[in-house]
Amino acid sequence: MTCYRIDGITPVVHPDAFVHPDAILIGDVIVGPDCYVGPAACLRGDFGRIILERGANIQDTCVMHGFPGSDTVIEEDGHIGHGAVLHGCRIGRNVLVGMNSVVMDNAVIGEASIVAAMSFVKAGFNCPPRSLVAGSPATVKRTLEDKEIDWKSRGTKEYQVLAKRSLATMEACQPLTEVETDRQRLPASDLKPKDKNA
Repeated sequence: MTCYRIDGITPVVHPDAFVHPDAILIGDVIVGPDCYVGPAACLRGDFGRIILERGANIQDTCVMHGFPGSDTVIEEDGHIGHGAVLHGCRIGRNVLVGMNSVVMDNAVIGEASIVAAMSFVKAGFNCPPRSLVAGSPATVKRTLEDKEIDWKSRGTKEYQVLAKRSLATMEACQPLTEVETDRQRLPASDLKPKDKNA
């Protein structure tokens, strides 16, 4: 990973977390155990504190930042989709923030909620637990069902396994020039994209 100290404050990464070598961590960043930080993610703790609690993941090209003195927090088992931006907000336990969403300052996303992809969550927004949040600006659409929260939790477990797989097997290499005749497939689970009718 690319890691920078600023004003004498050094990022902290738990040894059981995986931070991709192309991610950037600056200053007051704390990455807890079993976390996954994807390639090109940028966690800028140069104004406020950035915290990823146990089992959280923040995927490729995501950004975390905040105003001076603020905390930007992903609580335990939080799941942040590709390209999302979190700024001075709190993402509750077992929350999914969908791809390319933006969550602004002092917003609080309640436990076991889902923020739909491409949503814009305004500053100061506060949603109750188990909410489906969507739109631009985002609003609470309804309460989530148990099966939806279970689907989200299973997806997060996949990223916790990916952190372990990456720590154990990821290594820089040169590409092959052609596909092998007996090319292996990656390990698969039964997790599938959410059915729009489910």
